[in-house]
Amino acid sequence: MDVSLIKSYVDWFYKNHVQSHFELEEKHVFSILGNGHELVKRALAEHRKLRRLFKDEKEVVKNLGLIEEKLEAHIRFEERILFMEIQKFATLEQLEEMEKMHFELDSLKKPEEWKNEFWK
Repeated sequence: MDVSLIKSYVDWFYKNHVQSHFELEEKHVFSILGNGHELVKRALAEHRKLRRLFKDEKEVVKNLGLIEEKLEAHIRFEERILFMEIQKFATLEQLEEMEKMHFELDSLKKPEEWKNEFWK
């Protein structure tokens, strides 16, 4: 498989999905606990690391493997730990606002679909 094709897809995915997702979390979701909270600090550090991996053009093959590993671990951390903690402290209004923002993000920003489904 051509690594440049995979890298192109990963770049597209980062630009069209990951960036806006991270920005939404950092601006609206993490604020419920505050940037000083240990779980939020971890999430922000993971966002920074992932951003660097997505943008690094030097060690592409190594970074693609690290992106897969780090992104999967980050998603599990957010789903199983961070968001559970946020739900303990969020008001009903904040939870409804988070749901609305995720819906709007999904419906308003419809990127052009990736045409070459090389993984099939």
